[in-house]
Amino acid sequence: MKLLMLAIGVISAVPWTRAAMSEAQMKAALKLVRNTCQPKSKATSEQIEAMKQGDWNQDRNGQCYLNCILTMYKLQKKDNTFDWESGLKVLENQAPPSIATTAIASVLNCKESVKTIDDKCAAAYEIAHCIYDDNPEKYFLP
Repeated sequence: MKLLMLAIGVISAVPWTRAAMSEAQMKAALKLVRNTCQPKSKATSEQIEAMKQGDWNQDRNGQCYLNCILTMYKLQKKDNTFDWESGLKVLENQAPPSIATTAIASVLNCKESVKTIDDKCAAAYEIAHCIYDDNPEKYFLP
């Protein structure tokens, strides 16, 4: 009984904090997602880099790459809408401090960005494009 009370005391004394990813962990996670989604969508490296540079003239492969990413991060619902509430939770709990504040603002500003609800790839494109346009310098999708 004394051991149980000691264990409860130690556990309650330990502060419970959220553990944000480090920059290195974030880069590794983004690389993993990109390496998974790029072959699935058949998007080229040039297309992906073009989006990061603000060139959003994308074909179906580029749009479906974004759908894969948003699906993996659970940011796009089955009805193709933006699951921005889930995005906020992930960013609040896991994003490195260097991107958390701006990324949260972009997610909130893009809550209603989906206009093409009947096409999952086009919807993902609209979400990602909005996030980019909201703050190009802090665009965080891989």
